[in-house]
Amino acid sequence: MSEKSEIEKLLIEGAKLEALEITDSKLQLVDKVIQDFAPEIAFLYQFRDDESEEQQIKTGRLHENRILGILLKFYLEGKNKITTGEVEDEYKRYFKEIARSTISTYLNMLKKESTLYKERDGRIVYYIFYEDPPGGIKPFWFTRLFCIIPAYFERAMNFSPLYIDAGKYVKQNIEDYSRENLNLLIRNFKFIAGLIILNIFKNRVSKCILCQFSKREIYKKLEEIMDVAVKDRSDVLPEELFELIEKFSEIPIFNGINIERADIEKEIGKKILRHADLYKKDLDFQIMVSLRRKDLRLKQKLALEEQHIDS
Repeated sequence: MSEKSEIEKLLIEGAKLEALEITDSKLQLVDKVIQDFAPEIAFLYQFRDDESEEQQIKTGRLHENRILGILLKFYLEGKNKITTGEVEDEYKRYFKEIARSTISTYLNMLKKESTLYKERDGRIVYYIFYEDPPGGIKPFWFTRLFCIIPAYFERAMNFSPLYIDAGKYVKQNIEDYSRENLNLLIRNFKFIAGLIILNIFKNRVSKCILCQFSKREIYKKLEEIMDVAVKDRSDVLPEELFELIEKFSEIPIFNGINIERADIEKEIGKKILRHADLYKKDLDFQIMVSLRRKDLRLKQKLALEEQHIDS
């Protein structure tokens, strides 16, 4: 088996194993979106594995990297004070669970390094960034300190209801559009929301390649697969529409739009609907092309999996 095929096999096997372990309701919602919108990357989009953890080297820095990434996720939501329990809950959502005492140890180490500081409110202890995380920094340097997985997965989770309940969001705002186009607008709205979520995961993978702890060869292969999935659904869209999609699917640290959950349900939904109407013809052609490509990719994926089973 070639080196490239071996990487693909490891990616498929590892990702399927992770998929079986999804128990968090929000992550299940994201998984439902991907299974429907881009089934050719089912199991693959959520792949997250680290060389350091597997080989039991530099695990201290790895835990710090992940904990800072969790605090970053909260920070981007506008929540600056975080408890040990909140870090613990988020850690086991995205990574292999570790003891609360271990999390406390690393939070206190980050405090000693003046990366964080403590604030008490009675018996509750909060951890807060000593300095705000930098913006406009190159991803390579940013990933040296912060794991970006929680921030990107959180953004995908926040957009998932727009895809799942596309009909509800369109009907709530249909007064500005022709009711004759209701089904068309729902279809277009759902497609744009799905593409935003897919692009979020592509952006995530592109940062994981740069992480000092990652299995880079596997992440590079995953980026190729994700890039194809996005291009299959966007390459004939107008540049203006995809620029909007890209802004929604990138976190503000890397020049994306800072979005809070309430904004998604109100203002973002209205913007997506406006573009679903404005680019009706473009979306009609893109969706037709995308469906054909999706069928092709699914056949290719099935053939690849059968090849790995036989090898």
